[in-house]
Amino acid sequence: MRKTMHPESSMMTHGYQPEWSEGALKCPIFQTSTFVFKNAKSGQSFFELAYGLRPKKSKESPGLIYSRINNPDLEILESRLCLWDEADSAAVFSSGMAAITTTVFELCSPGDIILYSEPLYGGTAHFFEKILPRFSIRPISFPAALGPASAIERLNRAGGKKKLSMIFVETPANPTNDLVDIAACSKFAAECSSSKRKVVVAVDNTFMGPLWQKPLSLGADLVLYSATKFLGGHSDLIAGVCLGKKDLLERVRTLRAFLGCMADAWTGWLLLRSLETLKIRMSEQAQNASRIAERLLKYPQIERVYYPSLLPADTPQGRLYASQCLGPGSMISFDIRGGRKQAFKFLDALKLIKLAVSLGGTESLAQHPATMTHVDLGPKLRRRLGIGENMIRLSVGVENYSDILKDIEAALRAF
Repeated sequence: MRKTMHPESSMMTHGYQPEWSEGALKCPIFQTSTFVFKNAKSGQSFFELAYGLRPKKSKESPGLIYSRINNPDLEILESRLCLWDEADSAAVFSSGMAAITTTVFELCSPGDIILYSEPLYGGTAHFFEKILPRFSIRPISFPAALGPASAIERLNRAGGKKKLSMIFVETPANPTNDLVDIAACSKFAAECSSSKRKVVVAVDNTFMGPLWQKPLSLGADLVLYSATKFLGGHSDLIAGVCLGKKDLLERVRTLRAFLGCMADAWTGWLLLRSLETLKIRMSEQAQNASRIAERLLKYPQIERVYYPSLLPADTPQGRLYASQCLGPGSMISFDIRGGRKQAFKFLDALKLIKLAVSLGGTESLAQHPATMTHVDLGPKLRRRLGIGENMIRLSVGVENYSDILKDIEAALRAF
């Protein structure tokens, strides 16, 4: 099935056999904490595999033990998520931050360095800069558009390549839409790796989703998502995902079990539902966003628009977009002429578009990064990263694009 069908087709059936569930067309919710073993020997075998006490035998599969370790809804979900990103394995978490923190803690140790692109989502930046140093893991940042090699001097001052364990990038960057060259990051990671130490490249692909960017095909080892966003797509669940190479995912999944941060069965079932419409939703959102971004350029009240398809083709960022992305996505940022006062007036005047954080849902949302998602960065750092007091971030939904534009036009007239 995986080799002959497109992912949007496989989302309907892959990994699920109706005869195992009384012929139910859709996978039921396995709302149970524990599972009954066929016999004591089965229980022994299941635990041996779960704790890594022995290698898996040919054609042997891990059995169901306890929903903190595995659950049918999550197992089917993880197998379907792998299809979109062509990944070996996947692990679903209780939130996007749970996916990021668990992955970093498993693959980085005290004394290590993690190199990351900026800007990042505010929660991720806080974790890197405020939490990781408490565990003696040193974060070093580099500007998204310049790539990891731009931080080589800082890296050398911190102890050099021998201490580097991970390159973490978010592309497009939140909220500036700056692109990071994933292939260049992978090349740099290979240069910093040795026979005893592999530098892992992890990509937060939340903004583009699995439709518009394929980090694993560009050399990344891991791809992460806030599944709350496009994968869930209805603003009614919280979840995260890590996908990638089998050996790395086995480690991440093991730590997930002991931290207890996997998603629950109900969330898994909701995500299974959402994956069936992922392509339809994301395609409509991207089409809406493209039309809106083009129109925003014409409003005199708007100073600058940040959207991937608007990047000049003859610039490094434009060439990177053409080579790395399959579409522009549906996240737009733009600068209002004036400062925070004008930005707030615009946001308060919106009617159809709701003033709220998060993104990727069926509804259009707008927010003010400088005082909301990225307030923890501090004014000097925000200015350096291009996150001004006049910046608005817009997540475009599936409403009729003309209605979204009318709402924006009415709000612009408010000042």
